[in-house]
Amino acid sequence: MPFRYTLRQLEYLVEVGKTGSIAAASDMLNVSSPTISAAISQLEDEFGLPLFTREHAKGLTLTKAGARLAEQTQIVLSEAEYLAVLAGEISGKIQGTLTVGCLVTFAQIVLPGLRREFEQLYPTARIEQKELNQAEIFSHLRRAELDIALTYDLDIPSDLKFYPLRELQPYVVLYEGHPLAGRQEIQVEELREHPMVLLDLPYSSEYFMSFFNDAGFRPNVSERTRDMSVMRSLVANGYGFSIANVLPPNNLSPDGKMLEFVRLSGPVRSMQIGLLSIKSGNPTNTLKAFIDHCKKMVEENRLSIANLPGG
Repeated sequence: MPFRYTLRQLEYLVEVGKTGSIAAASDMLNVSSPTISAAISQLEDEFGLPLFTREHAKGLTLTKAGARLAEQTQIVLSEAEYLAVLAGEISGKIQGTLTVGCLVTFAQIVLPGLRREFEQLYPTARIEQKELNQAEIFSHLRRAELDIALTYDLDIPSDLKFYPLRELQPYVVLYEGHPLAGRQEIQVEELREHPMVLLDLPYSSEYFMSFFNDAGFRPNVSERTRDMSVMRSLVANGYGFSIANVLPPNNLSPDGKMLEFVRLSGPVRSMQIGLLSIKSGNPTNTLKAFIDHCKKMVEENRLSIANLPGG
């Protein structure tokens, strides 16, 4: 029996189910709302089932039958996408979509340029990016929602494989005029009396706090934020020092004030920045090419992290 629906229509079903709105799905897919609406009506006619309940205040909600069909549809779409991957493996071509995660603290510095160069090198390949914290990266990799991620070697679980790219030492981030500004390096003990702006992300905050735990004291944390840009602005406006391993390409905070970056010295652990993937997975040609591309960019100093002091 011939199918009277298309993979594209199934994509519309899944996206409307996720967003609960034809208009939102239209924005996400860059397809007109009438096209998506017509596709949903055609699927309902084809399956002989209502797929959504329509309420003015709540938008569209999958019916019980619609939810089951949408779940199976995601499997069908994944298998259909795998056909392109399989064809590439057979032919040896670098093609298809890679979903790449990146630690949110340095995604804005590293990922866009890395992605652009890879896609220009391999025009039949495409990268989808996700900015996540370390815990989210672990979870997304295990659920196969990421093919690979750029992150630090922070508490890597045994079921994941880390490909190191570059060692990065910690730096103290200071506002212009801070009592410790202008130094070549700063010892952890010298930070005891100064207020701190903590970048409070899973695993990252534990890493930063370990410097002070090892030195036998707790820092004076005056501000906490989960956003690297906010951290830099707080520091620049005199709320305290902070610590970072990946530094911005210039000494300006997001609101235009000057910052200083001074090496943190003493018995402090550097971090490795690298690539993380599922250990048990079999990398595709495209994934292998992406790993090699990242390594080459670091070796040739064409990745932002490679230009940092001491990086």
